[in-house]
Amino acid sequence: MIKKESPQEVLDDTDLSILRHIQNEGRISNSKLAEKVHLSETPCWRRWKRMEEAGYIDGYNAVLNRKKLGFQVSGFTFVTLGNHEVENTEPFEEYAAATDWILMCHCIAGSADYLVQVVAKDLEEYFEHISAIRRVKGVSAIQSNISVKQIKNSFQLPLK
Repeated sequence: MIKKESPQEVLDDTDLSILRHIQNEGRISNSKLAEKVHLSETPCWRRWKRMEEAGYIDGYNAVLNRKKLGFQVSGFTFVTLGNHEVENTEPFEEYAAATDWILMCHCIAGSADYLVQVVAKDLEEYFEHISAIRRVKGVSAIQSNISVKQIKNSFQLPLK
């Protein structure tokens, strides 16, 4: 069982099973889900809605094929700021959040301050993107690594 912040709210095995199925197949119908988790439709729907309202489900997305859509380059860039004052962190975080070719941005511990995943149509566009990152106020250094082969790309959590 998984406990949330509130000790009263506990996910049981059926809740976890519902989450696993939704995670694997976001377009699953309630009737099909109910069948898979061995519930009737109404209790299944109630549990699903309760978990949405409690914040266990952040949203529903389609997984798109980036190469078929022309994004041939994926890279990971370590970003270091000159200092960690709000005047530096805020502009960078706002820029990263608003930029569509930045797929993810994590504030990290270690030799850099942020890890950013960037997609581009080609190497020239990738260079333009990392050059734009370099020009953001407060950025003092970047180090980029280009992915040459994707082994795994998943956002599915290991729910037991």
